[in-house]
Amino acid sequence: MEVKKRNIAILGSTGSIGTQALDVIARHPDRFTAYALVANNQVELLIQQARAFLPEIVVIANESHYNRLKDALSDLSIKVWQGSSAIEEVVKDDAIDMVLTAMVGFCGLKPTINAIKAGKAIALANKETLVVAGELISELAMKHRAAILPVDSEHSAIFQCLNGEGDNEIDKILLTASGGPFRKYKKEELEQVTKTQALAHPNWSMGAKVTVDSSTLMNKGFEMIEAKWLFDVTPDQIEVLVHPQSIIHSMVQFKDGSIMAQLGQPDMRIPIQYAFSYPQRLALGGKPLNFVELAELTFEKPDTDRFPNLGFAYEAIYTGGNMPCILNAANEVAVSLFLQERIGFRKMSSLIKQAMQQATFVQEPTLDDYLQSDREVREMMEAQYEGSIINS
Repeated sequence: MEVKKRNIAILGSTGSIGTQALDVIARHPDRFTAYALVANNQVELLIQQARAFLPEIVVIANESHYNRLKDALSDLSIKVWQGSSAIEEVVKDDAIDMVLTAMVGFCGLKPTINAIKAGKAIALANKETLVVAGELISELAMKHRAAILPVDSEHSAIFQCLNGEGDNEIDKILLTASGGPFRKYKKEELEQVTKTQALAHPNWSMGAKVTVDSSTLMNKGFEMIEAKWLFDVTPDQIEVLVHPQSIIHSMVQFKDGSIMAQLGQPDMRIPIQYAFSYPQRLALGGKPLNFVELAELTFEKPDTDRFPNLGFAYEAIYTGGNMPCILNAANEVAVSLFLQERIGFRKMSSLIKQAMQQATFVQEPTLDDYLQSDREVREMMEAQYEGSIINS
């Protein structure tokens, strides 16, 4: 039976998820087309991608790179657009079947909202969208009948565990975490952690911001908030387990005590491809799991004393309102300061805690409130540290 090719727009094509998504498309040119490619700053890589995949449209968010991009592609019949407004518009294109939202951070929110309103299927890799505005996104997806297919390995695992379960009630979600590179570090050792150390994840290949979030367990806190909205559960139904081998990607426990788990190699192409091809599974290649070679699968409780960011995420979602938005904005600025080597590793958590205590709380936020909260937190934190060199 002939299968219609899916036209895919990739928001964040030059990042870790975007490049792996293009690898999936290259492996299945009969099934998928890279219809639109969107990047922020990496213009040279975007040019390479455009020449290799010949999309209908490319968009560069940073307008200072527009002329370079346009000139480099002038011999091809590719539309070249620029700016954040162009990103918000491209997702509405009638020819697009699915939008992979792989832009990192708050900037992915408005394009995702526009894609949902246009009725596109969403392959969701931008976790900040549901962290910041989970209730709004859930309502819009239902109203516009836009499918949201999770790309995070953990949420894809949960989604796969629930296939075929119908109305069977979830008792608990067991959300696994690698624990990052510092899970055995003492507090005083964490004080000395460097940017280079934090970017060396033991299992996964990810972008810089997500890798740092993984090392602080903020990434797992964000995934907990996402899971609440994606699977309609309460935060106390989500238990985080540190699983250093990253083989079990997450589990679902049902009312009868049965637990379903999804296992696989730590390869992000697997959940990306599953979102693209759902409900079908396609060949991908790579080394399959060999249970004889697996020495052990271990589990630990996360330590929120040494890694308080996970606790902040639970606090934010229990508080509700715009508090998860405040949490996200504070974390984005804190991680940026750390990556600039202007603050130390543990300082990130104290800045996030401070922002959650000081920013304006809104119990029933609108989209405008989310945008204002994000601005407020960023301005508050950036004013505090403008031009400073902070080491701890």
